[in-house]
Amino acid sequence: MTILTDPPEEQFRISMLLSDTRYRSLTFQGIALVVLIFAIAYLAGNLIQNLTQAGLSISYEFLFKPSGYDINQTLIPYTSQSTNLRAAIVGVLNTLLVAGLACVTATIFGVTAGVLRLSKNWLIRKLMAVYVEIFRNIPVLIWIIIIFTIMTAVMPAPSAFRGEDPDSTMLLGLFAFTNRGVYVPGPQLASPLFAATALNWFLVVLFLVGSWFGGRALGTWATAKQEATGVRPTTWYWTLAIWFVPAGILLAIMGLHWQIPALKGFNFSGGIKVGGPLIALWFALSIYTGAFIAENVRAGIQAISKGQTEAAASLGLRPGRIMNLVILPQALRVIIPPLISQYLNITKNSSLAIAVGYADVTATLGGITLNQTGRAIECVLLLMLFYLTISLSISAVMNIYNNSVKLKER
Repeated sequence: MTILTDPPEEQFRISMLLSDTRYRSLTFQGIALVVLIFAIAYLAGNLIQNLTQAGLSISYEFLFKPSGYDINQTLIPYTSQSTNLRAAIVGVLNTLLVAGLACVTATIFGVTAGVLRLSKNWLIRKLMAVYVEIFRNIPVLIWIIIIFTIMTAVMPAPSAFRGEDPDSTMLLGLFAFTNRGVYVPGPQLASPLFAATALNWFLVVLFLVGSWFGGRALGTWATAKQEATGVRPTTWYWTLAIWFVPAGILLAIMGLHWQIPALKGFNFSGGIKVGGPLIALWFALSIYTGAFIAENVRAGIQAISKGQTEAAASLGLRPGRIMNLVILPQALRVIIPPLISQYLNITKNSSLAIAVGYADVTATLGGITLNQTGRAIECVLLLMLFYLTISLSISAVMNIYNNSVKLKER
């Protein structure tokens, strides 16, 4: 009788690191990692040695010394006696402001142009093609300079609004368009109870979180009702009430009122000033990146089978509803990945703001602060950390959204 037994287990040998395919890839990866660690250690040691020989050292004490320069547009209080750290924070906020605005408007331009590029109307289709080909083939820096130059040359100076009735030359008596920027009404809190900024932020965050959970609860109820009866109840007016009624009550409690810009001396005061450099940078990034997004949208739409459109049309849906409900939702899985790269490009291209005098983080921390303190290595390292953090954050958020809209396999 033959007895079947398991073959003896093979013992591990050093030679198997190269001869056995189970370990070969790990061996090469380990070697590459060791080489990379030694290369980084060598470069860091070389840097420290050169700094020591030059009598220098890496220090961030300069961040807590007075900056000594003014910034033309800030989102938080700032003076020339503020620290370099606060100047850097002002630059970071300005960068986030223009990047966020440009991402939103570039998406609107891109989606609109991408859809219209496939229009059956010959004129509209060709106009969108001209927009895409012109704006994406000229460097964004040139567009920034062109828009800023046109704005400063065409718009009137604040002194042009001087007269017997300055409000008559302002749009609706509320908005002033000048070569220095656009002045719009700004909110101001009159109630002394809410003078503390921390309390304001806490209430705003509390309101947003409450409204978000309220909207989610309403949507869950509507979905359950639809599954039970087959008819989805109308909830849009309840959604508006959930968001706007608490907001109105909160603003009334805070004593919010609007401050209208008024001409005083040689410039406007009051309200909010949207500077010319911000407008030029915002608009240039939007139309430039929008051209690339338009091509992504067009490619995503064309990736959807024509049978989807024909099937939707056979159900009686109109072309606009077909695009919004059938084509675009399926095209998102093709559009989102390259869209992430375009958002990253907007964030990084915002560093060109120094060309028109907009005080972003590159202009403050990487420009004036670096030149005044001479701390080039420290400033560049902080700039690299900021852009790396923002880029990774955008990529992470968009990847989460991409996973939520991709096709779910069985």
